[in-house]
Amino acid sequence: MESIIHSHSFLALTALITVGYQLVFFTITALFRFDKVTDFAGCSNIVVLGILTLTLKASWHLRQAALTSFVVVWGFRLGIFLLMRILQWGEDRRFDKIRNNLGKLAFSWTFQAAWVWTASLPLTIVNASDRNPPVQAPDIIGCIMWLIGIIIEAIADQQKLMFKNSPASNEQWCNVGVWKYSRHPNYFGEILLWWGVFAASTPVLNGAEWLVVIGPVFLTLLMLFISGVPLLEKSADKRYNGVTEYHVYKSTTSPLIPLPPAIYGRLPAWFKAAFLFEFPLYTQKNLKDRSS
Repeated sequence: MESIIHSHSFLALTALITVGYQLVFFTITALFRFDKVTDFAGCSNIVVLGILTLTLKASWHLRQAALTSFVVVWGFRLGIFLLMRILQWGEDRRFDKIRNNLGKLAFSWTFQAAWVWTASLPLTIVNASDRNPPVQAPDIIGCIMWLIGIIIEAIADQQKLMFKNSPASNEQWCNVGVWKYSRHPNYFGEILLWWGVFAASTPVLNGAEWLVVIGPVFLTLLMLFISGVPLLEKSADKRYNGVTEYHVYKSTTSPLIPLPPAIYGRLPAWFKAAFLFEFPLYTQKNLKDRSS
């Protein structure tokens, strides 16, 4: 009972901090039309929640320290990378249609607050818990998933940044390095590492605490159907609709899970849709098929 009470207190605290933290950055964005801090606000918020819950509990179990370290490393790397990138590239085009609309802007930031809080749920419960079972298979599997995920994400981010900054890219889509095997390897890494955090938290979970699975589920749905893959696919389809090589790239490159193009290109459409996330919404209705 004591552990449940602690969990409820931690959940309420992290919710309040998340709302306040995001409200500060939203106010800056709304007043000054300055949206360069959006991604940094999300990543740094999760880092703050992780460090705070670990410090407040002060039990410092190995699992608590390890998962908090994972989240801090992820947050610092991605938050600083995205901040430096947007400062270099200029305004975030995702906000072009909502920057001057207070209602839409508020909804966007509310959505980000929901993502921050839900993504933090597994770590919050681990840090709040009095349970400390020995290291189990899910811990090891989760750590491996997190490690693979963050490596792929970091490599993908750096390769795309170098590609975009190179004059040789000539406004082309990124198809170098890990981008040869996935159209969105950075999102694959992001999804994988958060499922890894959840997997490593499962030895601690009990009863209703298993509902923290909403964290990686929400992130996955967000990436696959709302603000991640669909937006970038739509933008690329419009931009390169008349380029034959782009159609070949899209038809032979997995949207998420890295696979050799020679294999992916030969798979039937139903298999891609059922098991590899090649959903119809990733192709615009007016996109001409020039790959054949």
